[in-house]
Amino acid sequence: MTTSDAPPLTLTGRCFGDGNPLYEQYHDEEWGRPVHEEHALFERFALEGFQSGLAWITVLRKRPAFRAAFADFDPEVVAGFGDDDVARLMADAGIVRNLAKIEATIANGRALRALHATGGSLDAVLWSHAPDRTHWVRPATWSGVPAITVESTALAKELKSLGFRFVGPTTAYAAMQACGVVDDHLATCPSVRGRN
Repeated sequence: MTTSDAPPLTLTGRCFGDGNPLYEQYHDEEWGRPVHEEHALFERFALEGFQSGLAWITVLRKRPAFRAAFADFDPEVVAGFGDDDVARLMADAGIVRNLAKIEATIANGRALRALHATGGSLDAVLWSHAPDRTHWVRPATWSGVPAITVESTALAKELKSLGFRFVGPTTAYAAMQACGVVDDHLATCPSVRGRN
């Protein structure tokens, strides 16, 4: 049997997602892995904003509809959305229809466009807040994983100063996790066994 004929690795005991194929795929292939591309970062921040107050699986299930509704999270396109787009989005049952979150996503597209115009990038802003984890010990339970850190608070403050909305310290930390700035897989998770 060649490597390509081998059955896919089956993980169990994940830190989250076991039992739901969509959630398992997100855990195994995305969460905690470094992201640097601007469209992908814009999407992650938008989805983390929409998730606020909801279960993450709700947003994952709606992700294809979000991508269709928000022009695949092209920040230049989203920055150009107007009142007709807001009305269209508020009528779209496939996404989370929350006016404040929709308007924040459009405002964030505009803030990102302005950041790009100055030669900056969301990638540079985000990764400049990566914590020093030289002596960090991976936690064994979720009680050891923070919801807010000094770095996420500083990131939220900088993003707000750049015109971004719906990016408080908790949302900023969730985005840091989603984009691999921090890798908070638990020590017992099969995806990190053998790593620190």
